[in-house]
Amino acid sequence: MLAGAASAANAASASGGGWREPTPVVELDGPRGVAVDHAGRIVVSEADGTISRVIDRGRNPKVHELGSVPAGFIAPAVAVARGNRVFALTTAGEPGTGAATLYQVRPGRAAKAIADIAAYQQTDPDPYDLEDNPTESNPFGVAALKDGSVLVADAAGNDLLRVHPNGDVVTVARFKPRVVEVPEELPDEFDGEPLPPAGTPIPAESVPTSITVGSDGYWYVGELRGFPATPGTSQIWRIKPGSVDAVCDPERPNSGHCRRFADGLTSVVDLAGGSHGTIYAVQLVQQSWLQWELGLADPPVGGLIKVRPGGSKSEIAPGSFILPGGVDVGRHGKLYVTAPVFGPGALLRVG
Repeated sequence: MLAGAASAANAASASGGGWREPTPVVELDGPRGVAVDHAGRIVVSEADGTISRVIDRGRNPKVHELGSVPAGFIAPAVAVARGNRVFALTTAGEPGTGAATLYQVRPGRAAKAIADIAAYQQTDPDPYDLEDNPTESNPFGVAALKDGSVLVADAAGNDLLRVHPNGDVVTVARFKPRVVEVPEELPDEFDGEPLPPAGTPIPAESVPTSITVGSDGYWYVGELRGFPATPGTSQIWRIKPGSVDAVCDPERPNSGHCRRFADGLTSVVDLAGGSHGTIYAVQLVQQSWLQWELGLADPPVGGLIKVRPGGSKSEIAPGSFILPGGVDVGRHGKLYVTAPVFGPGALLRVG
């Protein structure tokens, strides 16, 4: 099914809110990361670790390979900064292996490792860990700041980190678990273990996957939501710039330097900042990532959600995205989305 998902992403007839149907720009293999620079050029990543720049002009978009980073279980996240600097973030792995590492990608030269995120997390255990592995690391989202530092959302560490140009890392915020109800659609057991009955309240980790800088300068983080991945329990948090050791607490969502911006989302895997305080969120699978893994979401349709200040939400081009992985805002308000994250896919233009 995934072999045809790139065309399927463009085939859906629905298009919400006056947005045009998504249009493929270039074909990519397992695309995820997408970031648009100040000149309107688009940096994308693929499953094998390749990082490329796409110029979306005219009928024949141009693709220039910039370099590569070690491949992981999914394509790296990417960010662009002033001076045409490109950053790539590899996902889960052990310290010193090239996984879970922030790189600067330089054309014609080997990628430069800036910080080993997995190594840092060995010294910074998650105090709210629910899986008996408080030093686990799976850096998943990345955003570049104007001062040269880079923000990293660690989905396994349940925190937001800031990496300075010299490689020093500090913890910006930690994300506490949330009590959710077991959804009705799940089977009676998972991984050989019985599941509590539907409706049973259990704690679930935050799993912060995504980070962007809003038009107001604040830092926004999106959640996937850990097991049992209850739909509608993913949040977006708004963090005061410059924060250190802030706590994002679903029991106290309106206090401190980390406050809830929006609630009621599902399996968020990327964010992008739009104009007037708007945030765009990519939902990997509308029914939740767990239901997809269990074979209960077929086809695995994801979603692109526009979130306005105050938390109101609207879906863009509903039904059009199969396992989307990334989003960013280009010139004139156009959106760029990568999908699907596994198998043959494409960079899609929306708007």
